Amino acid sequence: MDDKTIGFALCGSFCTHAQAIGALEQVKARFARVVPIVSQVVADTDTRFGKAHDLMREMERICDHRVISTVKGAEPIGPQKLLDLLIICPCTGNTLGKLAAGVTDTSVTMAAKAHLRNCRPLLIAPSTNDGLAASAASIGSLLPRKYIYFVPFGQDDPEKKPTSLVADFTQVADAAQAALSGRQLQPLLLRA
Repeated sequence: MDDKTIGFALCGSFCTHAQAIGALEQVKARFARVVPIVSQVVADTDTRFGKAHDLMREMERICDHRVISTVKGAEPIGPQKLLDLLIICPCTGNTLGKLAAGVTDTSVTMAAKAHLRNCRPLLIAPSTNDGLAASAASIGSLLPRKYIYFVPFGQDDPEKKPTSLVADFTQVADAAQAALSGRQLQPLLLRA
């Protein structure tokens, strides 16, 4: 087991939360400490995919750590240098846009800003229905930035949702290991 501390942040792509929990379990099996983080939307929203409280309790069970769900709770990540790597999985188009524009108004974007100030890697697992539309500019803006890496991604349903992109959640742990070594896991773009 790698003696690193990993942040694992979930945003509101609720249909991918089950896959994200699978990725979280793989990350926890590989790294000594994992700190769970959720956006306020995730913390406050029950959906047909599950109840917010149940999701956060499952994350706490896997990580043996309380979930960070507020901007105030995420802010110390930077000054206390709490993480070696931060993973945002899933990362919605909304969060991609905020990261690209430097907007820090959620627990997840605060965690990212606080973490990046320490020149440590941020790993993004996109999941957005407009990845090849409005969110394409955000992805393009983030790709060349120092310390930012992506979990390999591709179109999840080119016929019915031609602009939708989603990361391959089975590659999150490998992409995390690569990011910690300063490498982008390849190939970045997956075939549908």
